[in-house]
Amino acid sequence: MSIVLAATAAALFGVGTYLVLQRKLSRVIIGLGLLTHGANVLMITAGRRGDAPLIDPDDPRSASQFADPLPQALALTAIVISFGVTALLLALAYRSWLLSSDDEIHDIASSDEGAAAAEAIHLETTQAAHAAVAAEIAAAALDKAAELAEAADAGADADDDGGGGAHEGPEAPR
Repeated sequence: MSIVLAATAAALFGVGTYLVLQRKLSRVIIGLGLLTHGANVLMITAGRRGDAPLIDPDDPRSASQFADPLPQALALTAIVISFGVTALLLALAYRSWLLSSDDEIHDIASSDEGAAAAEAIHLETTQAAHAAVAAEIAAAALDKAAELAEAADAGADADDDGGGGAHEGPEAPR
């Protein structure tokens, strides 16, 4: 029985992968559904058969007679996640159908206009990043210049105020 389920999972994975690689969005959605069904069949096959794992202190059966609940919980989680992903893809397919009256997946860089648009976007983002780095460097330089100016002003004020006492140590040339 498990060989039949493993073969079924392999067939679902194969057909699902084939459909996901197509250029029609409806086929991609169906292929993703088949992939998730294959994963669920594989997880259920991985679990062992047995009775429901109920806790009963008077039951003398050993733990090996109970079914493993983990693959069932993982399959249930995978079903919920695949439902959400399928709903998102159906919304995207509907929007694509409204815009182009087709569910073909178009590649942006396949045309010269798309390649030019992609290059322009890349150039704009690169220039913006360089401008941001240059602004950070300029701000850091201005902060350092302001610190040095304050230190120089503080040193000049200390020289002007200290005229009454003797200076210790050699004087620095001005």
